[in-house]
Amino acid sequence: MSLSKNNIKLITSLQQKKYRQKYKLFVAEGIKVVKELLASNLTVNQVFCTDDSMTFDQEIVVSQITEAELKKISTLKAPNKVLALFEIPENDVPIINDFTVVLDGINDPGNLGTIIRLCDWFGVKNLLCSKNTVDCYNSKVVQATMGSLTRVCISYTDLPEVLKNSDLPKYTADMNGESVYGSILPQKAILVMGNEANGITEEIDSIINNQLTIPRFGDLKETESLNVATATAILLSEFKRR
Repeated sequence: MSLSKNNIKLITSLQQKKYRQKYKLFVAEGIKVVKELLASNLTVNQVFCTDDSMTFDQEIVVSQITEAELKKISTLKAPNKVLALFEIPENDVPIINDFTVVLDGINDPGNLGTIIRLCDWFGVKNLLCSKNTVDCYNSKVVQATMGSLTRVCISYTDLPEVLKNSDLPKYTADMNGESVYGSILPQKAILVMGNEANGITEEIDSIINNQLTIPRFGDLKETESLNVATATAILLSEFKRR
């Protein structure tokens, strides 16, 4: 079965957030990512594959296409045999009663994808994002999560309102904060990570009552800052190991 013009038009349109929201669909690519998503609770819409010998765990209809056709609909430089469309789930904003990561204005898809994987790795079930954080169903984010997208509940919401209504202690990263290595950290807390260039907004900063810093150990100490995903990894490790 060859790709129809309607298939091509739909799949390529999903590179834009407005069409993902319109059709309630997102694209996943590559054998590992697609199989991870198929094994989850997500609902698959269509699967396209260039390898007729490939098997899938679910009883799904697979459309066989050529490598040339896959290149037409793929966003990858080296497409990896499989592309699938999945329905975007409806996630309600959860009640914050356990350790939660909050993202304020994260713009880079790679950073968001990595943070989603970190949440999965460290057992953080809920990830709250400001409405101006990059869409978690952006194809670059989906690729970067390597399947972790299915194991973390991600919600986009009005962060100040949610944070004000939570009694959990709130932490963020700040160069002038207390060293994370010497801090007594609670099991249940909210960790807020800010925009790559500007940090968290003033409104959210006014709500947070604890600032943590990751000390620099180099002799010159001239490194300006850490990548937000790297900083999140270090902070999550410190919270979880206590």
